[in-house]
Amino acid sequence: MHRARPLPPYLVQRYHGWKATTYAENKPWYRLLADEGQRPRAMIISCCDSRVHVTSIFGADQGEFFIHRNIANLVPPYENDGGQHGTSAAIEYAVKNLHVAHLIVMGHSNCGGVSGCHEMCLGRAPELEDKSSFVGRWMDILRPGYDRVAHIEDDAERTRALEKESVLISLENLADFPFVSEALEEGRITLHGLWHDIGGGGIEQYVPEAHKFVAI
Repeated sequence: MHRARPLPPYLVQRYHGWKATTYAENKPWYRLLADEGQRPRAMIISCCDSRVHVTSIFGADQGEFFIHRNIANLVPPYENDGGQHGTSAAIEYAVKNLHVAHLIVMGHSNCGGVSGCHEMCLGRAPELEDKSSFVGRWMDILRPGYDRVAHIEDDAERTRALEKESVLISLENLADFPFVSEALEEGRITLHGLWHDIGGGGIEQYVPEAHKFVAI
C-alpha cells in the first residue's frame, strides 16, 4: 500500500517510553496474556469519542475489558442477512467465544454523533440525510429514540435525553440478539446501561425499576 507512511515521531517516542516503563515493569503479566489468551469479564460498547477512556475511568488492566467503540455507542438491530456487521460481530465474539459475564453500553455527554442525529431529525443536517453519508445511515439507528424525546421543548435538554436514549436503544437491540437473549434467560450474562458526564466526571446507570438514569 504505497500511501502508508511511518508513524509521527511523537507517537514513536511515546511507544518507546511505554516499552521501557509500563511494559518492562509488567512483562510477566503481558507474557501471561499472550500465552493464555484473553479472559475479559465484561464487554463495553462505548463511543469513538477521544474524550471517553473507559479503561482509565474504571482503572482497568489489560485483558479486563473487551472493548468495542463506534459512533454514539450504538448497537444496531439484529440482522442475519449474510452481510458484514462489525458491531454485531464483536458482540457475537464476546458472548459466544469469550463468555463475558456483563455487556455494558456507555454513552456520554456532548456526543457529536447524537447531536448530529438530533439535527438530522429536525431537518437541520441535510448532509447527514444524504444516502451516501455513513454517519447519517448509522445514526438512523437512533431515530426511534428521538421520537421518544421529541416532546422536550429545550434543545439542550432534548439532546441530553437523546444521549441516554442511545444507551437504551442499544440495550433493547442487544436483548434481541438470539445468543444474548439465550444467555440472559439462562443467567449467564447481565446488561448494563451507563451515561458519563465528561466535564463533571460523573457516571449514571440506568435503573429499570425507576425508569431513569441514577448517579452511582
